[in-house]
This record gives sequence, structure tokens and C-alpha cells, in this order.
Amino acid sequence: MFSGKRPSNLGIKNGKLAPCPGTPNCVSSQSTKSQEKIAPLPMTSIAQLRKVIEGMELTKIIKETDNYLYAEFKSKLMGFVDDVEFYLDSNAKVIHVRSASRLGKSDLGANRKRVEEIRTKL
Repeated sequence: MFSGKRPSNLGIKNGKLAPCPGTPNCVSSQSTKSQEKIAPLPMTSIAQLRKVIEGMELTKIIKETDNYLYAEFKSKLMGFVDDVEFYLDSNAKVIHVRSASRLGKSDLGANRKRVEEIRTKL
């Protein structure tokens, strides 16, 4: 119902994921803004990360490379879609993450909660 349009600015550019859009429904391990900032995930393989994501409800893997994974997560009730990206930074030995809602302003903490759930499962 509320899937919105897939963003065109996603992916890795110069070692960075796209910045958050400025609404309080996005978290990023590469952000410097306190309300958006979240710790990167521990270093693991993209294959292991994929297994975790595939085990979660209402997910769809959109793109995967050796150092990048992009997935869509859909909410159960209204079908809102969140875009979640992971960048394996081998230099820093972490996986950077960005999770953002496509529509609306507030996500009631859903993006932050999702990233922390993935962290726990890794």
C-alpha cells in the first residue's frame, strides 16, 4: 500500500553510503548527527549477513556484491518499505549500515530497532 518509489541515490560512493534524508526515520553508522548515528555492525561476511536478513520477515534482497548488500524491509500492517544498505569496510573492519524509511517522517524507532536486531543475530 505504502511502498513508495525506490531511491536512486543508494549504493557506495567514495566509501560512503547515502546520507540520511534529514527526517527522523533514518539511522546510519556513517552519520555524524546524534539522532541518526548508530554503531556499525561487527565484521562478518556478506554471505553471513544475507543469511540473517533472509531469516527476517517481509524482506527482499535487491542487490548483493562482495562488499555491499541492499535489502527492502516491508512493514506488516501498512506495507511501508524501508531501504537498508550494508557496506563491508575491510579497512575499518566493520559493516556500515544505513536504514531509512521511504515515506513519512517518524518510524517510531523501527529502523534503529531493526539494525539492533540484526546486530544481535550476527
